[in-house]
Amino acid sequence: MLFNSIAFLIFLPTVFILFWFVLKPYHKLQNLLIVVASYIFYGWWDYRFLFLIFISTIVDYIVGLFLATENRQKARNLLLWLSLSFNLGILGVFKYYDFFLTSLISTFQSAGIELNIQSLNIILPVGISFYTFQTLSYTIDVWKRELEPTRNFINFAGFVSFFPQLVAGPIERASSLLPQFNTHKKFNSDLAISGINLIIWGLFKKVVIADNAAVYSDAIFENYENHDSLTLILGAFYFAFQIYGDFSGYSDIAIGTGRLFGFRLMRNFNYPYFSRNIGEFWKRWHISLSTWFRDYVYIPLGGSRMNKFFTIRNILIVFLLSGLWHGANWTFILWGGIHAFLFLPVFFLKNSRQKTSDHIELNLRNLFRIIFTFSSVCFAWIFFRAENLFQAFDYIKILLSNLNFKIAYLSIERYNIELVGLIVFFVIFEWLHRHEEHPFYGKYRIIKLILVILIMLVMGKFFGYNEFIYFQF
Repeated sequence: MLFNSIAFLIFLPTVFILFWFVLKPYHKLQNLLIVVASYIFYGWWDYRFLFLIFISTIVDYIVGLFLATENRQKARNLLLWLSLSFNLGILGVFKYYDFFLTSLISTFQSAGIELNIQSLNIILPVGISFYTFQTLSYTIDVWKRELEPTRNFINFAGFVSFFPQLVAGPIERASSLLPQFNTHKKFNSDLAISGINLIIWGLFKKVVIADNAAVYSDAIFENYENHDSLTLILGAFYFAFQIYGDFSGYSDIAIGTGRLFGFRLMRNFNYPYFSRNIGEFWKRWHISLSTWFRDYVYIPLGGSRMNKFFTIRNILIVFLLSGLWHGANWTFILWGGIHAFLFLPVFFLKNSRQKTSDHIELNLRNLFRIIFTFSSVCFAWIFFRAENLFQAFDYIKILLSNLNFKIAYLSIERYNIELVGLIVFFVIFEWLHRHEEHPFYGKYRIIKLILVILIMLVMGKFFGYNEFIYFQF
């Protein structure tokens, strides 16, 4: 079920009314409603995949119970490996089996050896990477004795399948979300209003910024051989705002929807395109994933406590795994490698440790750093968007060789100039509110809200129900 669909427009108020008006006195039934609603929400795409999330929930619930009573370290380690093997095994089969098989066959073919191995051609379950990492955080934290395992199966199932963030995050930690199922909710009007504001702002990002930018981004990338350098730069620029509007828009809607039910989800984006270096970018972009890899991969590997060689190794592992997490394609792995290459100098110069909450003044130095960082990110997005490595390198080759910087594309394509103006407005709007969670704070909040809604009504692509990009991950 898509956030930008009529089905969700009916689904959300129905669940809200049942939660707050019918089942308000019954805490356990409220949690059961969340689980049922989440399974309906997830099964809307393909009910067959409900079995995967259900069996994953059962396995980690049982592992948690055994870890609660087991004190022998070897046995605890075995239980952890059981959870890791099961969850990552399912993820590997459904998401990576065909990718690695195809790569293996190609490698042997280059050596003149034919392998007769059949691919599985399995449909990738929506959101499997998100809920797999979410449930693994529970098992790992319980194994590390940093979290008490729950004995309430309904609460645990709600934590794993919570529908607002189930298919595209944010990836919640058990230590943060699970305890919220244990408390009886009281309706908080201020929290609900902030949730509605986030939903509106997230929809604006999706249906106005992302979906309009997608029209031109797709047109340029699908016919990149016939375009000049300026148009190809414009294509990368459009995709940067397509994926940002799409993914951060989903996160805003998810966080806002959670607040309608009294749940507080972690912030997943913090104006990443205003970052002054790549280190800061990764503290602002997909925060739930970057902190997950930091806590469960980078630090256990030794983090930066070791010598430079091992520190570089750990950084490379994290970024390459982050790329692989996004998809079964060498383009994503190279995308992660590019970010590692950009991050390493920043890390060793200690600039990555700059606090993201620092006030960003608009001066020439910061402006240059922001533009340079954004340009670097746009360059890496080419690999993320390309269908394969050949297309990515060919795109860059034409961009660098066909140096015909004209504005013909801007004037030929209908509404293209309007879209550029809309993105500029969006950037200025975000900049003015960069220290707030969303723009509907402070003075003129009603005017700003009405303005955003009017723009959505005029330019929003509500029909056609464009899927969110990160559903494929």
